Amino acid sequence: MKIIVYGMGIIGGSIAASLKRKGHPVLGRNRSRAPLDYALQNGMIDDVASDYEGADVVVLALPPSVAGVELDKGKFPDGCIVADVCGVKANLEKTVLSRPRNYRYVGIHPMAGKATTGIRSASDSLFLGANLVIARSASTDESAVITIKSLARDMGFLRVVECSAVEHDRMIALTSQLAHIVSSAYISTEQVEKVGGFTGGSFQDMTRVAPMDDVWAELFLANREALLPEISRLTRRLNEYEEAIRKNDREDVLRLIREGRAFFERICAPDCGVFTEKS
Repeated sequence: MKIIVYGMGIIGGSIAASLKRKGHPVLGRNRSRAPLDYALQNGMIDDVASDYEGADVVVLALPPSVAGVELDKGKFPDGCIVADVCGVKANLEKTVLSRPRNYRYVGIHPMAGKATTGIRSASDSLFLGANLVIARSASTDESAVITIKSLARDMGFLRVVECSAVEHDRMIALTSQLAHIVSSAYISTEQVEKVGGFTGGSFQDMTRVAPMDDVWAELFLANREALLPEISRLTRRLNEYEEAIRKNDREDVLRLIREGRAFFERICAPDCGVFTEKS
C-alpha cells in the first residue's frame, strides 16, 4: 500500500514516521523543500512525491483552507483514500460532497500534539496511546474507514471515535479550541514576567498550549458557530465567580467550586476513559 503524506509539519511528519516504522512505504509532499530534506535524512519518509500517482492512501496534513482546495482540485487516483487531519471538519465535508469525486474521503483528527510545531517536533511515537476521531457521513466508504482504522492501529492510536462532522466540530470547540484560547488569554499579563519561583503544576497545565501558531486563527474562525457559544458559556461562569468574590459571598463561591468538582468527577468515572488515555 503506497501512502503519500502532504504536509511535513509535526502531524504530517509524525504520521509518515509512525507508518514507516510499521513497514509501510511512505512518500512525502510539502510546499517547501527543507522539511522534506529533514524527513528524508531522519528516516521519516522513503522518498519525495511530486504528485499522487499510484497512491492508495493520501493524508492531507494541511491548514483547512489549503486542504479544502486540494480536496476540490487535487488529481487523485481513482478509488484512492484521501484523509485530511484538519481540526475542523464540517466545511471540508461540504466541499467533498458538493459534487461526485473519484476518491474515497475520510475526515480524521489525531488528538495529539506538542507545544512546539514543525517537522523537527515530529516523532514516530507521537500517537502512542492517543485518540483518533473519524468524522463520517452517510456517503463515507466503509472499506476506506476499515483501512484508516488499520493504519491508526499501526500508528499507535489507542482509541478511535466515530461521529458526524458537525458533532466533531462542536466537541473540538470545547476540548481543544476553547482550551487554547483560555491558555493564551490567561498568560497575557505583564505579571507573567514575575512568576519565577511561584509556579507549579497549575501554572504549567494552564499555559502549556498558549504558544499557538498562526493556523489556529483559521481554525477558530472556521469553527466560530460552535466556538462562540463555548466562549460565552465560559465567560458567564467566570462572571459568576467574579460576582461571588466581589460580594464576599462564601456560600456562592462554595457552590461554584462544588459544581465544578461534580462535573470533573463525571469524567473521572471508571468507564469514561478520559484520563486513562493520552490526550
